[in-house]
Amino acid sequence: MKRKMHEMSYYSRWASINRGVLICDECCSIHRGLGRHSSQVRHLTHTPWPSSQLQMVKSLYNNGANSIWEHSLLDPSSIMSGKRKANPQDRVHPNKTDFIKAKYQMLAFVHRMPCREDDSVTAKDLSRQLHSSVRTGNLETCLRLLSLGAQANFFHPEKGNTPLHVAAKAGQLLQVELLTVYGADPGAPDSSGKTPVDYARQAGHQELADRLVEIQFELTDRLAFYLCGRKPDHKNNQHFIIPQIADSSFDLSELAKAAKKKLQSLSNHQFEELAMDVYDEVDRRETDAVWLATQNHSTLVTDTTVVPFLPVNPEYSSTRNQGRQKLARFNAHEFATLVVDILTDAKRRQQGNSPDNFKDNVELILKDIGNRHGSESPEMDQPDYDSVASDEDTEQEPTSGKDERTKVRKDVWCM
Repeated sequence: MKRKMHEMSYYSRWASINRGVLICDECCSIHRGLGRHSSQVRHLTHTPWPSSQLQMVKSLYNNGANSIWEHSLLDPSSIMSGKRKANPQDRVHPNKTDFIKAKYQMLAFVHRMPCREDDSVTAKDLSRQLHSSVRTGNLETCLRLLSLGAQANFFHPEKGNTPLHVAAKAGQLLQVELLTVYGADPGAPDSSGKTPVDYARQAGHQELADRLVEIQFELTDRLAFYLCGRKPDHKNNQHFIIPQIADSSFDLSELAKAAKKKLQSLSNHQFEELAMDVYDEVDRRETDAVWLATQNHSTLVTDTTVVPFLPVNPEYSSTRNQGRQKLARFNAHEFATLVVDILTDAKRRQQGNSPDNFKDNVELILKDIGNRHGSESPEMDQPDYDSVASDEDTEQEPTSGKDERTKVRKDVWCM
């Protein structure tokens, strides 16, 4: 058994964070096309990980999380009905592709609870079980409940708090990681206005409290890290790094001013959606860069394994999906400008500062970044993100984005 686990870990160089499984290059080539809403893929060694998040994934994997996604296939009767796992000898397309989509995207093999007339009652019961289970270290039970529809942000009417409050008070760091991967809000107040961070600190779990603060700023931290390779020092109350474009003439252009004004006029909900879409695009570009860097020109690196733009999320409108896909058309300079403006406005909205006050924690992105890196698109002569969420022109002409994060960082220096 130990030998088998060793061999599996040797060939499984990637992880699906939200599914709690390790995957090989071949399977990863399919997972990457599912979208982050189905499978959040990360390389085990070539991508920086929060240590507790990596520990959470490995714990789930070692305790059989894979059986959650293959529950019905473990039933001997499934063989009689024609259901079976894909074999290593099967072709990638369509055999393995269809199986992975059914398993992780359609959740076709997950155990289903007995149907009731009111589905919301079942979801409520599952969420109550989750609320109780997160005080223990049994990660796989909580993952199973989440796979069945338990809500990570469930507010318990009698207890007056969420599962994340309970996990934080109990010092269950890995449960916190799992809940937040499934969308639990670290800033959600309980009935008394206390957040999970408050619960962790009051219970003496300072490391967990620090991690919850990091998770609160995960989106802006990821965007800053993409541009300059470091994150804010949250322990010293530095919560934002705001890069600046060094080319002031570009930054002060009428197009740039109009784009920033449009961004600032968005409602908080619209801004959060755009920021999340940019976050997903950063993840796509970084993952593609790691993918290309780790394949060594093997036979896996073909047109069929390239993810040229963000996959469609069926929960989003067609307009939003079109806008998300258009993000791939931005060259390095254009995309960096958008990221900077997202970070700037995120800080303004959270702290209530005016846009002119962002002189601290500055990184310079050299003005020729767009000319040195990434292919230029002759059609991209509009403002940096005016086309986002547009209904027109759904055909994509994405740039390759090869190792773009590394290229961006080469043109960054810290003040």
